[in-house]
Amino acid sequence: MKFLSTCLAASTLLVSAVQAADKYVFAHIVMGNTAAHNTTTWANDISLAKAAGIDAFVLNIGFGDANNEIQVANAFSAAETLGSTFKLFFSFDYLGGPRGAWPVTNSDADSVTGFINKYKGSAAYFRYSGNPMVSTFEGTGNVADWAPGGAIRSVTGALYFVPDWTSLGPSGAVAKSANFEGAFSWDMWPNGATNKTADSDKAWVSALGSSKSFMMGVSPWFFHSALPGEEWVWRGDDLWADRWQQVLDVKPTFVEIVTWNDYGEAHYIGPLPPTSEIPTNSPQYVNNMPHDSWRDFLPYYIAAYKGTPLTPTRDQMQYWYRLSPSAGGSPCNVNGNAASQGQTTVDPNTVMEDGVFFSAILTADATVTVQIGTAAAVSFAGKKGINHWSMPFGGRTGATTFSVVRNGAVVKSGKGAAIGSGTTLSSGCVNYNAWVGSF
Repeated sequence: MKFLSTCLAASTLLVSAVQAADKYVFAHIVMGNTAAHNTTTWANDISLAKAAGIDAFVLNIGFGDANNEIQVANAFSAAETLGSTFKLFFSFDYLGGPRGAWPVTNSDADSVTGFINKYKGSAAYFRYSGNPMVSTFEGTGNVADWAPGGAIRSVTGALYFVPDWTSLGPSGAVAKSANFEGAFSWDMWPNGATNKTADSDKAWVSALGSSKSFMMGVSPWFFHSALPGEEWVWRGDDLWADRWQQVLDVKPTFVEIVTWNDYGEAHYIGPLPPTSEIPTNSPQYVNNMPHDSWRDFLPYYIAAYKGTPLTPTRDQMQYWYRLSPSAGGSPCNVNGNAASQGQTTVDPNTVMEDGVFFSAILTADATVTVQIGTAAAVSFAGKKGINHWSMPFGGRTGATTFSVVRNGAVVKSGKGAAIGSGTTLSSGCVNYNAWVGSF
């Protein structure tokens, strides 16, 4: 496997930022994973997201989910109590609800128009171009419901509608563009043993043209372990750093981080929850595997994207990796790629790289060192600004140490979880989830 060292210097990420107004960053919330939440939990989530520079939560709700009524109410109550400076809006999940696709109206409030009309007047509801913003997860069988003056808008009034109709492809979605104001692409992970590029995002931008907005998806990882259903991985590895660089290249109107709390797919950037909020089969892979540190660089990435770059005031690092090599256990029915997504499945151990992935924000040029166990530390030349590299395990095991060295002296360092030669899970399965740390 080839490991690349990439330096995203200050001239790239902290100076030459996207010069455009009215850009927003959202985080996707799976409402089905919030059963133990109360208004205090929501207030904590909102405060953490706001501190990271995120503008709003996208509340993904499936039709018939028992959490919908109480947890949507809790989320809006918390946001309003905190002053409504952090916003919320709906994404109607047409595939994930226990009762199937969303109805326009219903005998109770559990409908598209019911939820929109109940909450669009809240000071915490996100609006764009003066109208309530709404999204979806798929729903291509219900495109006509969203037509101007159609079944939904005739009840809710004007909306700023940005659906995920990725299954149609850019040209197929654009053929339905009279029914939306923008489009969201769910294509944010690579196929097989490759790294994700921005080619698919650029195809959407080109197809949409200047009259429609584009919402770009950014995700740090992917390991689908929730049951029932197929278990699979898509390559994460350098993805978190790569996608933020691609955001600056693509210059979308919106960015949606996927996700805040999807523990069953291992791309959560929010805090670890009680086990009751983790899907079946996933706790063994999620417990004691924090991802909070993926938020640490977001203020810098988001500021650069919005055209208001920050100057680093302290040296920081974030690092992530799996806790054992792929050969250190059984795949346990996990595939690389997903047959359910129309892909050819491959050995997951060819998809996931056995390595350490790490980024540094430096106040000035410095050397970054990485040490695994008692092996010799490996040095990387860093430039002022944001840098990113990766390093293979190379058979090394033990606790990890990450350091910033300047003028021969260690300026700051931190230790990460130990890398073992084999899985520590009692099931004997490889944990394809990442452990994430920072200083």
